[in-house]
Amino acid sequence: MAEDSDLERTEAPSSRRLEQAREEGQVPRSREIGAFLVLVVAAGSFWFVGPWMMQRTAGIMRQGLIIDERMVREPQLMLTRFADLSLDALLSFGPLIVGLVLAALISPFFLGSWNFSVKALSPDLGRLDPVKGISRLISWSGLAELVKSIAKALLIGGVAIWVLWRGREDMVALFGQPIEAGLSSAGQLVVASFLMMVMAMLLIVAIDVPFQLWQHYDKLKMTKEEVKQENKEMEGSPEVKSRIRQLQREAARRRMMGAVPTADVIVTNPTHFAVALAYKSGMAAPKVLAKGAGEIARKIREIGAEHGVPMLEAAPLARALYRHAEIDQEIPSTLYAAVAEVLAYVYQLSKWRQAGGNYPQPPREIAVPAELVPEAA
Repeated sequence: MAEDSDLERTEAPSSRRLEQAREEGQVPRSREIGAFLVLVVAAGSFWFVGPWMMQRTAGIMRQGLIIDERMVREPQLMLTRFADLSLDALLSFGPLIVGLVLAALISPFFLGSWNFSVKALSPDLGRLDPVKGISRLISWSGLAELVKSIAKALLIGGVAIWVLWRGREDMVALFGQPIEAGLSSAGQLVVASFLMMVMAMLLIVAIDVPFQLWQHYDKLKMTKEEVKQENKEMEGSPEVKSRIRQLQREAARRRMMGAVPTADVIVTNPTHFAVALAYKSGMAAPKVLAKGAGEIARKIREIGAEHGVPMLEAAPLARALYRHAEIDQEIPSTLYAAVAEVLAYVYQLSKWRQAGGNYPQPPREIAVPAELVPEAA
């Protein structure tokens, strides 16, 4: 049962899954939005510039019906006149054509945006498989498209029949009207018909868009195993993550060792721990430049010895600094007094190296709060 549940697509698609689907050309689409926008633009065009287009059309028809004797004798003139009338017709219906093209172009933005996918254009012989084609036809999505098409045809057809029946007397009356009046009346009938179509299409769009969105995301649902695999790919395999952490530690260690020569003093355990401290002008408190135990502590001491960094053996303080202080951070305030004794010794040692005199004695009993020493915790 657990294996069956892992194979069921019950998980919502991840952002990565949606992006991959988009790259493959799989985006939610609704043909009804495009048809609806085309009808809206057409109705708007007829509403606002319809009379102007009808006047231009009437003029074109009037010129086209004029018989000129010269054209009978010279057919070339007839071709020229036909070209002129065609250009006038194109200019007359130009606003409508431009509006329809823009409507077709912006319709994808209502469900996202334009999507250009090279993968969707690549040849796929699997699409020619008749078995898969039949399976798509008899699938739930195919059945839903069939039901939607039938419902749309019934709705649009019913509206068209109702409009025609309602305006039957006006359409018959067109034959008895002059050209200009007839075209004006025909334009009004066309606008009314388009408005009815738009209202019908609005109902179809309101149903189709949520359905297309649900169907798109339902197809992209993932199984629990796919989610686990994707998370694993995103986060990386344990081996890769372990290698990355190792490289990060090595880089941090190199940076830490590079800072040891700039330290003012190295506090040692003497062999198990080593902490390099620095206190420069402008610092609010001494800062830890490097720390380590075992082999790292030995390396810190070696680098410090090569560069002449003073070393002080203070086991409790070294253990406390190693446990409670962080690299590139200031030391805890509870250790200010103890570290101040160490820095005072370093200052005296520096003066001795410059001026000579009595060799300064290193502090022996540095007071460290017992709760900060690991062995005392």
